[in-house]
Amino acid sequence: MDLHNLYDNIPAQLPEELFTDILKTDNFRVERIVSQGHALHEGFWYDQDQKEWVMVLEGAARIRFEDRTDAIELRPGDYLTIPAHKRHRVEWTAPDQRTVWLAIHFQG
Repeated sequence: MDLHNLYDNIPAQLPEELFTDILKTDNFRVERIVSQGHALHEGFWYDQDQKEWVMVLEGAARIRFEDRTDAIELRPGDYLTIPAHKRHRVEWTAPDQRTVWLAIHFQG
């Protein structure tokens, strides 16, 4: 049994978002995402085959859904479940601090 910490191995500089699988099985995947001023380019939408539960642990972010005109702002402790094939994009993450997300991708 190995002890790990969610905040370990985060580089000081993040030229790109950092995606790290924490736990992966045939049925679900737990992922840590670290952003700092990152956003998806205009016109790109995630369209995932699985549901995604996502929580912001620190920092701040905005997610936009293709079928909504307003973005949803997430602060520490905020979470939401994104249905499979619900087109969405990360529109903004805090540029002056890191944003640490926990995401669970699952079927059902």
